[in-house]
Amino acid sequence: MKKTILLSLIFITFLSMNSFSQDTTAAKKQTIVLISTDFGNIKAILYNETPQHRDNFIKMVKSGWYDGSIFHRVIKNFMIQGGMSGKGKEDPGYTIKAEIKPQFFHKRGALCAARTNNPQKASSGSQFYIVHGRTFNDAQLDNMYTQTGHQWTPEQREVYKKLGGAPHLDGDYTVFGEVIEGMDVVDKIASVEVGAGSKPLKDIKMNITIVDK
Repeated sequence: MKKTILLSLIFITFLSMNSFSQDTTAAKKQTIVLISTDFGNIKAILYNETPQHRDNFIKMVKSGWYDGSIFHRVIKNFMIQGGMSGKGKEDPGYTIKAEIKPQFFHKRGALCAARTNNPQKASSGSQFYIVHGRTFNDAQLDNMYTQTGHQWTPEQREVYKKLGGAPHLDGDYTVFGEVIEGMDVVDKIASVEVGAGSKPLKDIKMNITIVDK
């Protein structure tokens, strides 16, 4: 009898551990999106920690909103921005509640939500940008802290010093993903000739799809 009980407990423990392992794996799974452009492909992950932005972006992608849309604002050493529909509609007419997390910052390659000026810092339902960025030294970051009051971890400061980004945006815009492949494509787009409003003189079209793992 004791042996039977012991074996049952071991079996139950095994099932529990296996279930926990599956839950953990599921929790770690991240959505990957593929941004196909005239200059090549950009692959990015969407953070699970910003679920409202993740789910909305997935919805917009699946609806075909971005099919044939363009990068309409490009500023070298800062960012490239898209988000209008393929038919030229600016946004879907709603906003997403801000999900600003201190662990996600505007490093080079960050995928972020654009917005209009509003006290709640709510994001546009479709507008997004990818940080191209530049590097900063300690003095510049210290001066920025004095002006904004935003503090960075030592690790984040190192990223801004070595990799680059746009630290002045931290704390004001939601970062909901990051580029994992294709930063060379971002570099190419960021270097195109632009005109009024930082709009590329020649349209840079894109299509966005969800990548099946």
